[in-house]
Amino acid sequence: MSATSDFSVPANIRAISPYRAGKPSSELAREFGLEPASIVKLASNENPLGFSPRVKQALIDYLSTSSLAELGRYPDPNAFDLKAVLAQHYDVEMANLTIGNGSNDLLEIISLAFLDEHSSAVYSEHAFVVYKLSTQARGARHLAVSTKGLGLDLERMYEAIEEDTRLVYIANPNNPTGTFHPRDDIIAFLDRVYASRGNKTLVVLDEAYNEYLDPELRFNSAELIKHYPNLVVLRTFSKAYGLAGLRVGFAIAQSEVTDYLNRVRQPFNVNTLAQIAAMVALEDEEFLAQSYQMNKAGKAYLSAEFERMGIAYVPSFTNFILFEMNEAPKVAEALLAKGVIVRPVVGDGLPNHLRVSIGTEEENQRFIAALKEVLA
Repeated sequence: MSATSDFSVPANIRAISPYRAGKPSSELAREFGLEPASIVKLASNENPLGFSPRVKQALIDYLSTSSLAELGRYPDPNAFDLKAVLAQHYDVEMANLTIGNGSNDLLEIISLAFLDEHSSAVYSEHAFVVYKLSTQARGARHLAVSTKGLGLDLERMYEAIEEDTRLVYIANPNNPTGTFHPRDDIIAFLDRVYASRGNKTLVVLDEAYNEYLDPELRFNSAELIKHYPNLVVLRTFSKAYGLAGLRVGFAIAQSEVTDYLNRVRQPFNVNTLAQIAAMVALEDEEFLAQSYQMNKAGKAYLSAEFERMGIAYVPSFTNFILFEMNEAPKVAEALLAKGVIVRPVVGDGLPNHLRVSIGTEEENQRFIAALKEVLA
């Protein structure tokens, strides 16, 4: 039987361009004949330290005991123990929490619960691509708003809200630009949206990179849900906590919103090992502080090198830096040949920029040396 393209696929699904993840180290090694151990992967904003020794030991202990047999059974569908730890840590009720297979999963759950073809979503250009993808998957209208100096323009985003707008996505700090809005800006935006729209429009505050903020910039966004019924706060264990491969994220919202999210959330969406790792990671403040300090030092080093090289970059509040580069895709390809993986962001509407994750001291130095060779 011959293949055919006449599948009955909705137009909004046909129009989606699949998400393109960073190139895996193993694939790069095969393509360029490199030693896998020599490759520096600075494309996916992962924690270069991996996860904490305490998490590693907890997983080893679990796998070396009779508990191993439990992996033949489904995980706790409601992640009760993890929710209990999170509720205590963030001073919220367990009913305020939804657990996801990473925060990406939660973005899909939120769009599935609140968007359809008769609605719209507001998000910024040069923001996390999943906002666009999840909106498109539901057949909702896109209300993409121009940035202001590559940062979110909250004034324009508020003005973009229409009668059918059900979701507004605010990434703070933002990916891939690395920009940040302080607490007062967020409060002012929430006040305006709630005053004019009530619960008709939810604000999704995506804080995947919150733990990389300097302490004086951090604020208790979880506390804000008590005052704004239309707010959903997203956090993830994939970045500073180093659990990217296990995929755990969570949403904090008032219980009515959480109830709707759990109606469409897939059961057993977070595996047993991920739940165990997240509980231990949340309590390991020493490792989190170590991750923050390494990132702060690496960010200072890369920023100083960019300035010495005359390369324009966006001051970052995250674990990556967006920098300007002529013929950016060619530069990225040349870096690949030298065993250094960075992220082209042409799909984010930034064809003349690259994004580099902050690695270990050695990885950062390797990147700068390779970049100098490429530009020479």
